[in-house]
Amino acid sequence: MNLSERVIIITGAGAGIGLGIARQCREAGANIVGFDINNDGADKLREIGAEFEQVDVADPDAFGRAIKNVYQQKGHLDGLVNNAGVTIRVPFLDMSHEQMETLWAINQRSVLVGCQAAARIMKTNNGGSIVNIASNHARCTNPGFEGYAGTKGAVVSMTRAMAWSLGPFKIRVNALCPGMTRTEIVQDAMQDPANEANFRSWAADNEVNSVEEVGNAAVFLLSSASAALNGADIIADRAMSALLGVMDSRGK
Repeated sequence: MNLSERVIIITGAGAGIGLGIARQCREAGANIVGFDINNDGADKLREIGAEFEQVDVADPDAFGRAIKNVYQQKGHLDGLVNNAGVTIRVPFLDMSHEQMETLWAINQRSVLVGCQAAARIMKTNNGGSIVNIASNHARCTNPGFEGYAGTKGAVVSMTRAMAWSLGPFKIRVNALCPGMTRTEIVQDAMQDPANEANFRSWAADNEVNSVEEVGNAAVFLLSSASAALNGADIIADRAMSALLGVMDSRGK
């Protein structure tokens, strides 16, 4: 899974899964430009030899310009990981239009914008690989996640369509759907032994994904080792979604 000399943009790269993907891509030899709306993770990206740009993916024009600027500076663009996202859990009947718009703009529209901008470059740049980070909520979900799950399901469906739209230009598009993962928020929650035991119980091997493990899956999809995969949705949740009723939030 060699990514040597490849230029790859990762959104939401300053923390959590995005930073894990950036770290593993760097270890595979890629040149990484990490986009994030916050500056907090800039130093962490630079520590691993990645570049940082402050970009709001919810702003379509700014996001598109940022992708184009990377290409102009680097001379080529080989990969894009649409990782930036937001989770909003709220009782369905209480969900506001503003919350709906936030989920749509960041989780779904930014994927369309990013894929289109990158593909226009890759089309004339000998192709490339795009990885859209969805979620196992695209496969199974719980009350309160209607908006979030909807956007992640849309990412998987859009990915399938893009595979056929972009495949003729040697551009592969796949979706990676992580389950429970040790992001900073999850790590904090797992300081409580009850939470840790609960989180572990949702996985067949009693483990919780690390961000590096999800990162390795992204490296695979970005590399030529996954040449046969296009339009796929890879569920990376340690069989969490394979068991009926594995996580029941109804409180019954």
